Amino acid sequence: MTTLGIIGAGNIGSQLARLGVANGYDVVVSNSRGPDTLTDLIGELGPRSRAATPAEAAVAGDLVVVTIPLNQIHTLPTTELAGKLVIDTNNYYPQRDGDIAALDDESTTTAELLRERLPESTIVKAFNHIYAADLTEHGQPAGSPNRRALVIASDDSPAAATVTALLDSFGYDTVNVGALSEGWRIQRDTPGYGPRLNAAELLDATSAAIRYRDQ
Repeated sequence: MTTLGIIGAGNIGSQLARLGVANGYDVVVSNSRGPDTLTDLIGELGPRSRAATPAEAAVAGDLVVVTIPLNQIHTLPTTELAGKLVIDTNNYYPQRDGDIAALDDESTTTAELLRERLPESTIVKAFNHIYAADLTEHGQPAGSPNRRALVIASDDSPAAATVTALLDSFGYDTVNVGALSEGWRIQRDTPGYGPRLNAAELLDATSAAIRYRDQ
């Protein structure tokens, strides 16, 4: 049985925890404020879930979701995340995160920044372009007409396949845009960021994306 470790219990993290439990995963949820602040969420999720510290969630997770503000990735437990498959949901919001020069000049991406922070982890970009409330509403069985698709990006093919299977279990098709460096194609203000699109539509949207500097 796969355990999802979730670091960050905000809108995205809590919704992914709900999806995990609903689809047969064990879930270990953490945040920066401590396990005692997660009592209500764990009570809702039931016996397949427990609250923990970020380090404990990292150790417990077969897959670990990092869904914290980008300006807080320096707080992640690097030792406990070594060797783990880490799913990065992050986006860059300067008004929240402060100005990050390497993102402003587009010499890197948010997922590549996380890889720099976690050099011994395998990073897959996912879940960053769907509104949190939609996560538990838009999933459909495989083969459903017009099934919604979500983007992934990774430098590791087996990890990408693992997250593709996770997305399928959650009710979503996958569009793999390739390497982490291609994750910019689904960053904020790109055509695929936000709307409900099937796989063909999402592929078109990511193909049509242009760099901020070229807009």
